[in-house]
Order: sequence, then structure tokens, then C-alpha cells
Amino acid sequence: MDLATVIGVVASFGLVVGAILVGGSIMLFVDPASAMIVIGGTIGAGLINFPLGHMISAVGIAKNAILHTPADPQERIKLIVEFSQKARREGILSLESELERVNDPFMVQGIQLAVDGQEMSAIDDILNIEIDYLKERHRQGADIFQTLSAFAPALGLIGTLIGLVQMLQNMDDPASIGPAMAVALLTTFYGAILANLIFGPIAGKLRVRSSEEVLLRELTIQGILSLAAGDNPRLVEQKLKAFLAPKLRAGGEE
Repeated sequence: MDLATVIGVVASFGLVVGAILVGGSIMLFVDPASAMIVIGGTIGAGLINFPLGHMISAVGIAKNAILHTPADPQERIKLIVEFSQKARREGILSLESELERVNDPFMVQGIQLAVDGQEMSAIDDILNIEIDYLKERHRQGADIFQTLSAFAPALGLIGTLIGLVQMLQNMDDPASIGPAMAVALLTTFYGAILANLIFGPIAGKLRVRSSEEVLLRELTIQGILSLAAGDNPRLVEQKLKAFLAPKLRAGGEE
């Protein structure tokens, strides 16, 4: 999990819980009926809206997006330049023995295609198809969580209406007004928490992680094509540094 995610989780949930504790017990905000309406209703609406397989896969995608730290593009550039130097000295076939050093299946696939003597256009087409399907998988995952972030407040509103109806029907019984009002208010609270502190941020994180991974893969494709073309290592390095922000290009130390 990256530092921004840790800080965000601690700050958002910590401040909310802290504000609750300042005003009283946190148990005042625990209501099983409200949780069933919002959490169960949101998940149910998601299953109606999306196929079961998409909902299940979205959980894994979100887990990887939040917990997985993407590879450093600068380290990837150093590795590709090193491979380029070896290929210039010993030939492209010498890179086959280096594949065990690479922990990225995408890069392994690309280098293997180059070692096998595939045309550069074929290598480019195959790897770009991989990127296209990666984008689609990530888009589906982000769309699911973005949709759930819209469902949660709506279910909270439904719970509020349920609580108000229950309260109005039992105005002659003062003891029932409190629980009904709790359902009315807490469902809105739960819906807002789910939408703004869980589902919405996960959707945003998925989009950011997808952009980072696509950039790394595009950089990798350019490096593999340069390896296949036998480009000078210095030229390879300059091509790949074009993918970095200007402040990171000068030796990667600024």
C-alpha cells in the first residue's frame, strides 16, 4: 500500500471517528437495520447492474490497485539500457538468459518475441493489444466502483424514507420514534461514508494506477522495439527518458 493511501485512510476515517467520539459513544452510530439497507442494498444493486463475474473480479482489481506498488519507470529504463548494451555486444539472442531477472510478465513476453526474431511491427501489435485489454479491465473495475458510489447515497435516501415512514406511523408511541429516526439518519450517514470514503476513492485510485501501468508498458514497448532494432544504448536511454517528467530525466536524481 502506498503512503498516500495509508495517510488518506488514517486521516479520513480517523477524523470521522474522532469527531464521533468527541460528541459521545461510537455505538450511537451503529445500527444493523441501517447497515442492511445501505450495504446490502448497494451490493444487490451492483449485482443487478453488473454480471457476477465482473463484480468478483473488481474486488481483486481494487485490491491490487491499492496494495500493489507499480514498478519504478527509472529502474525499468536502467534495466532496458543494460539489456541494450548486452545485445549490442553479444547479440539479441543473449537476452534469453536474462529473462529470469525480469519479474514483469509483459516485459518477458516482449523480449521473448524479440529474441524469437519476430518483426518489429508484430511485436508492437501484440504488446499494444495487451495494453488495450489492460485498459478495458481497469476501466470496468473503475466503472463498477464509480457506480457503487452513486448507488450508496441513493440507498441511504431509501433508508431515510423508510425511517420517516416508520416514525410517522408510530407518532402515538414515543418509544418507537427514536429507533425510526436513527434508521432515517444513519442510512444517509452510511451511504455518504461508502460513497465518499470507500467506493469513490477506490475508483479514482484504479484510474491513477491504470494510467501509471499503461505508461510503464508503453515505455517498455519502446524499449523492446529499440532492442529489436539494435539501437545504440545512449539513443535507447534518451528515447525512454522522454516518458519521464522533465525533473526526473537528468540522471534520474533531480
